[in-house]
Amino acid sequence: MNALNRVLGRPLSIVALGVFWAVGALPARGGIGAEIPWTTIEAEAMRISGTVLGPEYAPHRLETESSGQKCVQLSHAGEQVEFDAPAAFDSLVIRFNLPDAATGGGTTSTLDLLINGKPVQKLRLSSRNAWLYGDYPFSNDPKQGKPRNFYDELRVKDLKIAKGDVVRLQKASDDGIACVIDLVDLELVPAPVARPAGSLSVLDFGASGNGEGDDTTALRACIAEARRQGRIVWVPAGDYKITGDIPVPSAVTIQGAGMWHTTFVGDAALYGQPDRRVRFKLAGTGASLADFAIMGRLNYRNDDEANDGVVVAGAKDASVARLWVEHTKTGVWVYNGSNLVVDGCRFRNLLADGVNFCVGTNHSVVQNCTARGTGDDCYAIWPVAADQGYEEQAARPGDNVIRHSTGQLPFLANGGALYGGANNRIEDCLFTDITAGCGILISTTFPTADAQRKIDNNFSGTTVVQNCRLVRCGGYDHAWAWRAAIQICLDRRSIAGLRVRRLEIRDSISDGISVVAPGRAKGEGTLSDTVLEEVTVTGVGLGAPGRHGLWIREDAAGDLTLIRAQLAGVHNESANFKINPQPERSKNP
Repeated sequence: MNALNRVLGRPLSIVALGVFWAVGALPARGGIGAEIPWTTIEAEAMRISGTVLGPEYAPHRLETESSGQKCVQLSHAGEQVEFDAPAAFDSLVIRFNLPDAATGGGTTSTLDLLINGKPVQKLRLSSRNAWLYGDYPFSNDPKQGKPRNFYDELRVKDLKIAKGDVVRLQKASDDGIACVIDLVDLELVPAPVARPAGSLSVLDFGASGNGEGDDTTALRACIAEARRQGRIVWVPAGDYKITGDIPVPSAVTIQGAGMWHTTFVGDAALYGQPDRRVRFKLAGTGASLADFAIMGRLNYRNDDEANDGVVVAGAKDASVARLWVEHTKTGVWVYNGSNLVVDGCRFRNLLADGVNFCVGTNHSVVQNCTARGTGDDCYAIWPVAADQGYEEQAARPGDNVIRHSTGQLPFLANGGALYGGANNRIEDCLFTDITAGCGILISTTFPTADAQRKIDNNFSGTTVVQNCRLVRCGGYDHAWAWRAAIQICLDRRSIAGLRVRRLEIRDSISDGISVVAPGRAKGEGTLSDTVLEEVTVTGVGLGAPGRHGLWIREDAAGDLTLIRAQLAGVHNESANFKINPQPERSKNP
């Protein structure tokens, strides 16, 4: 969490020969996770002349932050990874690591991209946007130790790769800088979106679209005129430099040519100033963003600074669709939003959350989204009540849903997280390689009540987690120690009305499910009216031997009911907690 400022799809396609329980090898359960238009090939499954690293599961290790906890290191000129293309593609994304400089700031190196032995492109890599150190909210100073955020990604387009072509990534020189490859995504990019009839083009207002000139004024002018005329803002293919806020008022749509074609880029020289970053701020009713990328330049975390990316500030009936957001603090940050839809977006390599529904956000949906390499929860519902500079809560938070989405590899926190509110749901989601927290966390850690303002946003109604799959989750949270793949954490408040159904947990790094109650030391935190139905845990303790399918910690109080659960071992340490026998039929609503 930004702590105190903090469709149906198909399973993820992964070619990962030799990797136990690779996600693509799991038995399909219809509609789990986002619809993935790319194919992922793990580096360790390629033909290699480098060194395979891992698996490792301890904190502050490069291997732990790797997909499947394995990766390949290329140390010398000519070392390579290569694979046969399983289909035709014209773009790729490389997830890579380079070492940091001794005093921070990153290093640079080069990979040669070859297709069928023919050099195609030199790929310039930098670790400027990777590497954080010390305790939360972290530092860029290597002297503080405790490294994390090892990886960054490079996207490459306009390639010609036929089925069966041999694609090679080869270290270009002996520069003394080892390059680590985690995985490669291969994609056939859709054709650019056609210009909407009657739209206003940002080019007609002076935008250059070349990534060099400042297009902020032109975009703002186009938005103002589009609002006056009731027309769509059209941003054709190109790179548009943005150096300040872009307010998006009621009934205005900004339409790009596609997330691979239209890109808004930040200015690295100005990105140390929060008001000079790329931030689209939606307000009013009916604002919409669609089909473009945001490439920020943020490489540090400061929770006293405003979020960049997309901020939805009290907006209603808004839509954020098919955006690619990278190198910003958050992807989509919503406070007091209502009837918002975040659909088909990609969140990559952020400093904090992918999507956060905050304060009084209600009746809003995240669907068909993917998040990888976030610096906090991939997706969170956080109805905070404490005064943090947000507008006063406008409505009762709740009735939000995170569905048909995929979360992978955050370097802090969890895949999906619920911190309170009424009748919220996580459903049909896939979470993999959550090595610094839970696949799914249900927690009262953060303050959700304010007696003076008569606000109580704690869990109420029925909270539902259903039809989800968690693979290699439940890692070491650097402040809380080991987390389970799914954890119920009773810290400041109690939780009631929880339903967990049809949950599949594979290869937990620690426990499959845990109930913990650090709040019991203050006389708070009891679990009640909670049912786990058709929950299956297969494999626990991947990185922490001696763990359990279901672990009730000694501080927990209350009870839960199991229905047709297969948990690979139950361990109840608490004299104040009862596990009810399985009834013959479900009492779930």
